[in-house]
Amino acid sequence: MAGLRPIRPHGLAGSLARSSIRCTYRAKTSPGSQGQVRCKSGPYGYTQAKSLVFSQYGEPKDVLKLHTHSISPTLPSNSVLLRTLAAPINPADVNTIQGTYGAKPKFNSLMGTAEPSVVPGNEGVFEVVSASSPSPLTKGDWVIPKRTQFGTWRTHALASADDVLRINREGLTPAQAGTVAVNPSSAYRMLRDYADPALREGDWLLQNGANGGVGRAAIQLAALWGYRSVNVVRARDTADATQALKDELLALGATHVVTEDEFQSRGFREQLAEWTRGGREGVRLGLNCVGGKSASAMAKALGPGAPLVTYGGMARQPVALPTGLLIFRDLRFRGFWLSRWADADAAAKLRTVDELLGYVRQGRLRDAPAVEVPWTWDTEAETLAAAAQGTLEGFRVGKGIFTFKDT
Repeated sequence: MAGLRPIRPHGLAGSLARSSIRCTYRAKTSPGSQGQVRCKSGPYGYTQAKSLVFSQYGEPKDVLKLHTHSISPTLPSNSVLLRTLAAPINPADVNTIQGTYGAKPKFNSLMGTAEPSVVPGNEGVFEVVSASSPSPLTKGDWVIPKRTQFGTWRTHALASADDVLRINREGLTPAQAGTVAVNPSSAYRMLRDYADPALREGDWLLQNGANGGVGRAAIQLAALWGYRSVNVVRARDTADATQALKDELLALGATHVVTEDEFQSRGFREQLAEWTRGGREGVRLGLNCVGGKSASAMAKALGPGAPLVTYGGMARQPVALPTGLLIFRDLRFRGFWLSRWADADAAAKLRTVDELLGYVRQGRLRDAPAVEVPWTWDTEAETLAAAAQGTLEGFRVGKGIFTFKDT
């Protein structure tokens, strides 16, 4: 140890790659176990971090690895050292790992990985640990990524202050702050940006996948702004479970909730006409995250000139549209990709997030169901990868959220 000298790394890569020295020893927890060495920081203030990474596309359980690296206390100009507080597991994150998402990440070895790698995760909230001038951020501030592909599935991050947005942390939990930028923001923008003229109080909208994160936010925002909503969900295993889900969404502010079978039945057109005064109050907006037969049924239910906005394809089936709907009803078919909007206009993203967090503080926008996945220093890679793997598998109690504890 006496021969060690401080090294002054240059740039982000150098700040990320130096090794840690100072360690603490954890005693054996059982007679046959090995003692563990925990290295959090080196003798010159290095911060040791862990990141989930992948170096090739595939299923999360097969390709995700936990990489340990160190971050120098000598930060480049206008940089911030961040500690992750919460990072959700979104379907888009899993699709990125699988290589099926619309945007491909850039693989690199900045963290000293054996192969060029990527840290997954587009959404999350961080606390500023330290900042270098001329950064306007200070220790204790909460920030979210300004753009997508930030890489949030890690305990710490070194970033330019220009790549994050500061939010007001008052009255918020990390899970609330860390999950507002994707699902609630998507619902907000689709409700505000696609109907022409804009939706007014009393207007109708129709959405499938209504019990998802976007759907729940859309229900609450629609009720808050005076819109009426018809919400389509998949039936559960029992009638009681299905009714419980309907009641849950009605309590959030849904006007009506129906199952896919009810929605696609022959009698639904008459039911919708009854709700909309014989069709005189036509459905002015459709939000589709399923595709296939569900999307086709939605198109048939929309009023003249209404847009059907597709933001997902859970059924993995194409949207088939009768030609007559285009010719005689003049329907509009649009796609919404949050990444395109968020990356193009960071100021609008921050305004949207601030407004949504205001609703959260007021209790007017409730949290979506979530399953916390604790991430401590000792959490195994297999545990974290399994949580990611389960995101696209069957009915889920709620969105998985990595919550960072002793890191």
